[in-house]
Amino acid sequence: MGEQSIIISILAAAVTAGTPILYAALGELLTERAGILNLGVEGIMLVGAVSGFIAAVATGSCWWGLLAAMAAGGAVAAIHGVLTITLRANQTVSGLALTLFGTGLSGYLGKSYIGMPVPQAFKAVTLGPLSDIPYLGAILFKHDVLVYASYLLVPAMAVFIHRTRPGLILRAIGENPAAADALGFKVFTLRHLYVIAGGMLCGVGGAYLSLAYAPSWLENMTAGRGWIAVALVVFALWDPWRALIGSYLFGGVDALGFNLQVLGVTVPTFFLSMMPYLFTILVLTLLMAKSGGRVVPPGALGLPYNREDR
Repeated sequence: MGEQSIIISILAAAVTAGTPILYAALGELLTERAGILNLGVEGIMLVGAVSGFIAAVATGSCWWGLLAAMAAGGAVAAIHGVLTITLRANQTVSGLALTLFGTGLSGYLGKSYIGMPVPQAFKAVTLGPLSDIPYLGAILFKHDVLVYASYLLVPAMAVFIHRTRPGLILRAIGENPAAADALGFKVFTLRHLYVIAGGMLCGVGGAYLSLAYAPSWLENMTAGRGWIAVALVVFALWDPWRALIGSYLFGGVDALGFNLQVLGVTVPTFFLSMMPYLFTILVLTLLMAKSGGRVVPPGALGLPYNREDR
């Protein structure tokens, strides 16, 4: 394999490996824009992965699996919404509890499915002339439909957040819920909706792992990707386009480690496995250093809102 082919292969793999993190990061970004911190992304992804896999096995359709993963992700996130928005519980504690809950629940539900093949997985689909574009076609347009959907989701979310009235309201309830409430916007309802929508996207990220990336079910198969997604939202400064770049950077380093193994480069396996996580931490550290600690999150992020405190 020539050097050119290796580079194209690594870049194409970066897109694939970065896609589940991208979905989870976009879900967390949407949630945090509404002012709710959700540290349960890892658990939600696991529940989405196992729910999608079980539904795909039961129905023989990966599409039903995807819908099941979205529903399961939304349902688990709704628990976080009730605890933190309605009951005003501590968002950090609730999120950590959600991760433990999701990890345990997915392990229990998926116990009898370990090692079982999925009857139908998402396969790569070529996009005609786009797939024939030199270099770019092989990197971007020879993937499955969930990857293509993520291409559309990123600009759609960017436009929604920055260019539409509902997006303006979303930012308002995340920055100053009291002011948004005074203007007549339904802060509690909207926050619940965005938490559930964010959970559904995290569920898709989990389903991508069990129905496309490695079509099977393994306990704890997210391997920390949910935590990386939470960190990437900070790296992305709560912007979908930056989340896209961060996800593909993580995927690229992940793919690079695999290709080094294929090429016979003598690097310890455990170090190659750590590379994507180390790289992400390094990037976050450099970002914080460059910004001088001026990375500003949504004003009301992590703070419970009580209407009587206005």
